[in-house]
Amino acid sequence: MTILKNTLPIACFFATILLAIASPVKAETVPDDLKGDWSLNLESGEPAWMSVVEKEGEAFVYMRIYIGPEGPYKVDEVSDGGRIKFALKPKRKKKKSKEFTSQEVEVGLTDGKLDGKITRTPNGEGEGKEISFTGKRIPAMPTSAPDLSKVHFGKPVTLFNGKDLTGWRTYESDKINGWSAQGGMLVNTTTKTDFSPTGDHANLRTEDEFEDFRLHIEFLIESDRNSGIYLRGIYEAQVVDRDSRMQGLQGVGSIFSRIAPSTNAGKPGGQWQTYDLTLVDRHVTVVLNGVKVIDNQAVIGPTGGAIYTDPAAPGPIYLQGDHTSVKFRNIHLEPVID
Repeated sequence: MTILKNTLPIACFFATILLAIASPVKAETVPDDLKGDWSLNLESGEPAWMSVVEKEGEAFVYMRIYIGPEGPYKVDEVSDGGRIKFALKPKRKKKKSKEFTSQEVEVGLTDGKLDGKITRTPNGEGEGKEISFTGKRIPAMPTSAPDLSKVHFGKPVTLFNGKDLTGWRTYESDKINGWSAQGGMLVNTTTKTDFSPTGDHANLRTEDEFEDFRLHIEFLIESDRNSGIYLRGIYEAQVVDRDSRMQGLQGVGSIFSRIAPSTNAGKPGGQWQTYDLTLVDRHVTVVLNGVKVIDNQAVIGPTGGAIYTDPAAPGPIYLQGDHTSVKFRNIHLEPVID
């Protein structure tokens, strides 16, 4: 009995400490000026985005670097100066690999401007490599959807001439270019057949960049294959077949991981399909094979794999080529005009 009387308070003390470590920081301790969405500029050149939010009185951070996960991540510490610290999900060389790189983030405001650093440490040991970054605040989402009946579109601009890759370039200079023009089609050829997020072939983007628009594009994807069309390099319209293992938020007709289609209007693999994609004021309308499956809905934050993260800036049409083989044709864009 004497032993229990002495150890019970100690056990309670350590339980309290562990609970405090595991709990997210209260939202009121995070500066209000830091809350909200940010387009990040990493010195490494990786596209990145961050959102500091309050949920049920506690503070969390969503942060995605290129194709990585976005969280949420709990805020571990807030300094007296209002700078926050949190840890991203470790990066692994391969799925389930024992080798990993830990990623610790510190970010705050200096003279009203966002700045931070990511410390990447192999296997979480030794001295890590620091990557500094700055950020631009993303304005709050409009309180209402745009009235598309009052939006004026200009004359269609042909993005693919059917003969060569004029007006297009690969995004990654160090990867294999599998893109070519064949019989009026824009074709990506690769031996990759799995659904892993990246491969050794390059993605393709337009040289030109666009603000709001309506895009018409036709695609042919075989069964169990995968590609994507990014609007302004930010929002991915998923390209898979009707019967793909990827459905709903990840299925054909979706804005990948953000907005699910109201119905699966896709076609079986190996058949031509048509997208009419309208992007106005961060709201997307998706017409798949003549069926409206997303109706003027807001897109919150860039989708995974985005190469641009500032929704207020123009961006390219961007096609995934590092996934599997795919064909596109009849690509034209109608820009929004005043």
